Amino acid sequence: MPLITARYGKERVRVMRLARDGAHHVPRELTLSVMLTGDFDAAWTDGDNRACIATDSVKNIVNVTAAQNPTLDAEAFVTAVARVLIESYPQVASVSIEAEETRWLRHAVEGVAHDHTFTRDGNGFGYVGLVAERTGSTLRSGLRDFTFMKTTQSGWTGFVDDRYRTLPDTTDRIAATSMDATWSWSTKPAEYGIVNARILAILLRVFGTTYSRGVQDSMYRMGEAALAEVPELAEIAFIMPNRHYLPIDLRPFGLDNEGAVFQPTDEPCGRIEATIGRRN
Repeated sequence: MPLITARYGKERVRVMRLARDGAHHVPRELTLSVMLTGDFDAAWTDGDNRACIATDSVKNIVNVTAAQNPTLDAEAFVTAVARVLIESYPQVASVSIEAEETRWLRHAVEGVAHDHTFTRDGNGFGYVGLVAERTGSTLRSGLRDFTFMKTTQSGWTGFVDDRYRTLPDTTDRIAATSMDATWSWSTKPAEYGIVNARILAILLRVFGTTYSRGVQDSMYRMGEAALAEVPELAEIAFIMPNRHYLPIDLRPFGLDNEGAVFQPTDEPCGRIEATIGRRN
């Protein structure tokens, strides 16, 4: 039986490149599918893998290319990946790459673009919840799946150290989350939309401009600030799962990774919840 068509490669290769110019950071996040065609038919017809490039090697090529090209835009970056594959392996006839970009928008704090705080483009959606009874009602507003990140000024240290722990202390990491935030009202604001936007601005200001000792630490101070500055609020509840960006070990390829190349991953993830309210 003839083998009509065949190709293989690596899907969902996720990589974050972080270009640093002092305190000013530029994140570039892609999810790539890299597919190869060429002189590989024997792997299908004869179980002969001698011409095959491991798909893990394809992933490594993406990561090494990322380390060597932190500032290329998406189009130039996929071109660079394809060039490495074609120049390195004569058995490769063609490389097909598709890449989806997670676009991070630089957040402005009080009208000034912040060096290392970002929100995801096309982000989240508003939430309203109402429970109405004959004796009264409770109205809640908020956000769902609002994703934001800062690329420095975050750590996680001093947690339980026992035989199950493998995570090292760190005082400088990427902190990112997809936040569900729900706030209830003690009094009706003059205009819900304006005050809701103000609450989000407060939350992002605290997150972006203060050092975070952990999601718990940031969450509490974000809620505390919103309650202090918006008198109409009764309480605010958060669900903030981690979106992890893990430094990729490039030492096997003779490269240092000084906070430039990360693997984005959100499964499994930490999930942190809290409700902050006013004192009675």
